[in-house]
Parts: sequence; structure tokens; C-alpha cells
Amino acid sequence: MCPDMFLKNNQIKNFPISFFSVVMGLSGLTISLQKAISIFGLSPIIPLIFLYLSVAIFVILSLIYLLKILLSYHEFVTEFNHPVKINFFPTFSISLILLSIAFLSFNFVEISRYFWYIGTVINFIFTLIIINTWMHRDWFNINHMNPSWFIPAVGNILVPVSGVSHFNQELSWFFFSFGMFFWIILLAIFLYRIFFHEALIEKLTPTLFIMIAPPAIGFISYFKLSGVINDFSRILYYFAIFLTILMFTQIRIHSQIKYYLSWWAYSFPLAAVSIASALMYYETKILIYQYLFVILLLILIYIIAMLFYKTWLEIINKKICIEEN
Repeated sequence: MCPDMFLKNNQIKNFPISFFSVVMGLSGLTISLQKAISIFGLSPIIPLIFLYLSVAIFVILSLIYLLKILLSYHEFVTEFNHPVKINFFPTFSISLILLSIAFLSFNFVEISRYFWYIGTVINFIFTLIIINTWMHRDWFNINHMNPSWFIPAVGNILVPVSGVSHFNQELSWFFFSFGMFFWIILLAIFLYRIFFHEALIEKLTPTLFIMIAPPAIGFISYFKLSGVINDFSRILYYFAIFLTILMFTQIRIHSQIKYYLSWWAYSFPLAAVSIASALMYYETKILIYQYLFVILLLILIYIIAMLFYKTWLEIINKKICIEEN
């Protein structure tokens, strides 16, 4: 996944911002594995390797996308003005926030703080730009609505997870509040769209799993802010579990979809709900949550391995970052 591979094949102009979902999935797996340390006595070396791998891939992808901006500025602007692709730009800032959480879990506090500051500021800027775009552009229609619209909200809901350790708690409440508010509004709009309008195109079908992320992350963030498992946090957790079950009832549909980069949308939401289940186990000591965590972690490991294999094959066969029809 080096820059030369894309440059030699003139693919850099088609390099999508959504590639940062790879970092989101890997970072989520890293945090999930770190949670497994205290439950199963797993060696910290394993999640630490995944943390460094996540950072390395983040740096590589950032360099490639920077080259795209410098060498193919028109394609960058076109992507940023696309009614669907614009919502994937916060995958960059969310990757930074997730790396902050991962570093904090290993007590690399200063590194975590820098990642959190940069990621939070960039994510807030993206949020303002995207909401302004939604409000003041007239080329949106209901069929543009898909679960990728939740991504900016997810980033803001995620801020308190490490934010409570790096800044005044009130700032974390600020991000949590408007992130949750916009998620609820967007969820209602999306359900209307999916119930009464055309089905999602095949390429975007994997993004249905993104629906799991806001309530799962919301549960974790709310616990970080309040320090308790109460009725509201249970509502968020069990809604995330319901959505996870709902997605697995659609396994036949998802298994028939050919590979797209959007397959990485399966990874981070599953990581989020696995981490939420680990937290439920830590706080309640009820075994069912431990079993859920184990099952979800094993599924996540399988999916990440499969995604890496599929993505690498696409890169080798030059079937990725090509001109869209």
C-alpha cells in the first residue's frame, strides 16, 4: 500500500478519502484487543503491534492523500463537493481520535493528547462544513441519504472517550450533546429514506453497519462522562445490540455483494459494539456480556483479516482507486 503503487498506475487522482476507514477498523480492533488483556490475560504485545500498524497505515494513507491534493487538486475538490463522498472526510479526523484512545489505553498520555487535540479540531471543522453544505446546497435529494451521513456525528460522539482525560469535561459534554442530537435526527431521515424510497445501491449496502456505531460509541462516551451504567446508557447499549442482530439477519444480502472499499464499513461498528460489551462486563460482571464480547471480537478479527486479504488483492490486481463509471 505504498504511494508508488498508485503513482505508477496513475491511480492517485482516484484515491478516495474513505480509505481512512481502514485505520478506523484497525484502531477499533486494537482497542478491542487491549480490552481482552484484562479479561483473558492476553499479552499486551499483540494489541501494541496493531497500534503501531494502525499508525503506520495512517501515515501512509495521509501521505498518499496529500499527494492527491497537491497533484490532482481538481479531483480533490470534486470529491469534497460530492453529495455522498463529502461525508467520508471525517474518517480522517476520527482515525486521529481513535488513535488517541488507543494510545491512552497503553498510558501513552502525551501522545494521546496530541492526537486528540488535532483530531477533535479537524473533526469539528469538518462537521461545520458538512452541516453547512447540507443546509445551503440545492443538489441533495433523498436518495443521497445513506448511513455515511452518520460519520460526522460519530466523530463528535467519540470525542469524550479520551477527551475527559485531556480537557475540561464540559467540552466533552458539548461534543457528545450535538453529536447525539444530530445522530437521532439523521436516523429518522435515513429510516424514512430506506423504508419509502429506493434501496441502497450495492456499493453502499455495507454502510448499513455504520448504524451500529453511534449508539455503541454513545454508550461508551456517556459512561466516560457520567461514570455510571444507568437507564439511558442501557438504552444506548441495547439499541446497538439490536442493530447488530438486525445486521446479522441480513448476512445473505451482504454475502452476495462483490468487494468494494466500502466493505471496511463492517469493521469499526463491530469494534465499537465489542468494546461496549467489554465495558458492560467490566461494570456488571454479568457473564453474558463477556460471551458477547468474545463472539464479537472473534467475528471482528475474522472480518479484519478478510478485509486485508481482499483489499491487498485489489491493490495487486490494480482494481482499486480506478475511475468510477
